[in-house]
Order: sequence, then structure tokens, then C-alpha cells
Amino acid sequence: QVQLVESGGGLVQAGGSLRLSCAASRNIFSISTMGWYRQAPGKQRELVAAITRGGSTNYVDSVKGRFTISRDNAKSTLYLQMNSLKPEDTASYYCNANLVIPGGGDYWGQGTQVTVSS
Repeated sequence: QVQLVESGGGLVQAGGSLRLSCAASRNIFSISTMGWYRQAPGKQRELVAAITRGGSTNYVDSVKGRFTISRDNAKSTLYLQMNSLKPEDTASYYCNANLVIPGGGDYWGQGTQVTVSS
């Protein structure tokens, strides 16, 4: 079992920045693809950014150049630095761990709300 706890959400004006954190209950980064997803009201959950166990990253087109996913292995913490925020970034953001080992499982945090005002 893995527990993921997000923090760092809040209310920010357009153009501002936030950093989300996701603390894992144990060190799983070497065996997981980690991702940040978001879900706005009335919309499907979408993958925002991901980082593989090898450190490769990918982003949805709408956040490229503005968001950065990173991790601190020593702290078992995943981050999402969000800059130049836009009202359309408003959503609940969720941390995900997909353990890429046999029988590894897929785990989610409880989510953190990000609201960007115009």
C-alpha cells in the first residue's frame, strides 16, 4: 500500500505561481511513474505532467513551458511548479503513482484545489 498526500493548492491571481507537493508514504520513485492529474467541474480528469522512474518527463500541451514536474527522492516527494497560471488551470489536482512492477498497483492522493482568478 502507498499513501499519497497532496498540499500546496490555493487561490491565486492569473499570472501567479503555486507549487504543489505530493508526499509518498514510502520511497517508490524508483519503481513508479508519477503523475499529476487535474479535473475541473464537468470535465474529465486529464494528465497534466508525468515523470518516469528514469526521470523522463512529459506534459499536456496546455501547460508546456509553464509547469515543471520534479521529485525529491530523499524526501519521497513529488512536486509540480506552476507558473504563469491562467483561469483555465482552475481544477482539483491529484497525485498519482503507477507502480511499474508486477502487481504494483495504481494509487491516488485526495486532491488539492487550485483556483486561479482573472
